[in-house]
Amino acid sequence: MSVERNLLISLLKLTQKMPATLEDVKTLARLPTDCCINLLQKMQNENLVYLKNDIIEVNGANRLKIAVKAVSLGADIQTVSDFLAWQEFEEIAAYALKSNGYTVSHNLRFKHGNRRYEIDVVGCRKPLVVCIDCKKWQKSLAPSALKKIVEEQNQRVKALAVSLPNPKIELECTEWQSAQFIPAVLSLMPSAYKFYYEIPVVSVLQLQDFISQLPLYTQRVRSIPKKFRGLSHDF
Repeated sequence: MSVERNLLISLLKLTQKMPATLEDVKTLARLPTDCCINLLQKMQNENLVYLKNDIIEVNGANRLKIAVKAVSLGADIQTVSDFLAWQEFEEIAAYALKSNGYTVSHNLRFKHGNRRYEIDVVGCRKPLVVCIDCKKWQKSLAPSALKKIVEEQNQRVKALAVSLPNPKIELECTEWQSAQFIPAVLSLMPSAYKFYYEIPVVSVLQLQDFISQLPLYTQRVRSIPKKFRGLSHDF
């Protein structure tokens, strides 16, 4: 296990900005060449890496899978998180939304009242507007800390719903009669809570299932209703 864990951590460190070479990976992981190649071929069969001519490529979504696997094998979460860019969390959230038919906006900035807000990823698919806050916490959170995170996300989403329509904000939902704005929090690792105050707290590996199943259990999650024009028949 420690051999595979070291290889996974080495891949995360070396593929942050570009593909890695086999030589660099085996040196950093301190592995014999044959052992390193065998493990990389196993990962390629699992669609985690692409190995060709001693060059190793890892896309953003797979880097997150590698990170989760490394932690499951005992890697320090702080170390793993340090090798992940903030944008990688946003990219996996956007991909999950797009693959389920949502139009997506990144880093949505807006003003409401005297405050400025930002929501990492917003996905629109009638009648749902899913607003995701991407978090890279490195350890288990106390309930009080998690409560603060979900409450802050809830406030951002409320502010967004109230501020629309806004000519400075381009979101597909403003063309609908009505919408349900749903706050959610995305984390690297599973939380002790799947829902906190009815707000979903979703790990990277749970995200695709969460998005695909969301229309089936919208009554169980916190949502902020918004009417844009006329009488709504969307809910």
